[in-house]
Amino acid sequence: MSDLLAIVGDGQSDEELLNEIARGHPRRVTVLVEGGGADWGADESGRAKALRDRIADLLAAIERRTGAVVVGLAGSRDQLRGWRFDRIVGGPVRVTGGPAPLTI
Repeated sequence: MSDLLAIVGDGQSDEELLNEIARGHPRRVTVLVEGGGADWGADESGRAKALRDRIADLLAAIERRTGAVVVGLAGSRDQLRGWRFDRIVGGPVRVTGGPAPLTI
């Protein structure tokens, strides 16, 4: 397994997501943050700041636990349109294409 998409949402704990990512033995991980709102990266509200802190901790934990490189961070599925992944974990998975690789 090499390219993995990790979908971060409100429904799954970060520890569960990390375990799922580690089981895939990825070399590269892209993280999709769903449910953060369109401007969570620039929003100065407490909720957005907490989300940014959570994501920063998660990215570091992914690299530490798996040895994989986090190659990207996306805020919507539209940003990943046409990208291909060997595995997708976390969040509700909606993909197109055959068994592998998966395309968003």
